[in-house]
Amino acid sequence: MTSEPTLIIPGYLGSGEAHWQTWIEKEIPGARRVHQEWGKPILHEWARNIGCVLETLDNPAWLIAHSFGCLASILAATENPKKVRGLLLVAPADPERFDSFGVKRWHGYGASESIRSRIPASALDVPSLLIASDNDPWMQASKASLWGECWGSRTLTLKSAGHINTESGFGPWPDGLKLFKHFQSLAPIQLDEAKTPVSKRTSQLIQFNDKQSTFSCFTA
Repeated sequence: MTSEPTLIIPGYLGSGEAHWQTWIEKEIPGARRVHQEWGKPILHEWARNIGCVLETLDNPAWLIAHSFGCLASILAATENPKKVRGLLLVAPADPERFDSFGVKRWHGYGASESIRSRIPASALDVPSLLIASDNDPWMQASKASLWGECWGSRTLTLKSAGHINTESGFGPWPDGLKLFKHFQSLAPIQLDEAKTPVSKRTSQLIQFNDKQSTFSCFTA
C-alpha cells in the first residue's frame, strides 16, 4: 500500500509537549512536524517552508494544522495542490489579526493592513475539514463558518473549546484522531462537493461584532 505522509503544522508560538498536535504526531506513524520561526508568524515565509517540505515528499501529504498554521497551510496547498492530499484545519486564526510582519499590534484607525486579502476566499482544490470552537478568542465561530464555506470545507464547531489548545484542555485528543481518520475516508467525496460553486450553496455578507469589515465568498 502506498504510504501517505502526514505533516503537523503548529501555529503562532508553536505546539508544546502537552499540546494535542504533539500527541497526534506520535500516534500517526511517520508523521513529522514542519518547523517555523514560531515567534514570527510571517504568512509567505511559513507557507514557503511548508511548500519546501512538500516538494521533498514522494507522495501527497495530509496536513494537520492549528491556528496560524491553518492559514499558512491553506496558502501552501493553493500553491502546491498536487502535493496535498487533504487539510485538517483546527481553530484557524483570524487573518485580520495578522499583517505582513506578524501579529498586528494595533487594530484601530491607522492600523496596518491585514493578510486577509492573501487568504483564498474560494473553494480549495484539496479536501478540508475545519474544526472550530464557539468561544475561540482567535476567531469568531460565525467567521470561521464563513471561511469554511468559502474553502468548501466540512465544518464542525465544538462547544466551549476555546482555541482548542493546551490552555483549553486539549492534550491527548483521541476524538481528534478519530475525526482525522474519518475525514481521510470521506475526503474524495468531500472534494466533489466542494467544487459546487459557492453561489449555488449559500453566500452572504456578514457583519462581525469585532467591527472588522464585511466580506463574502466568491467563486474562482
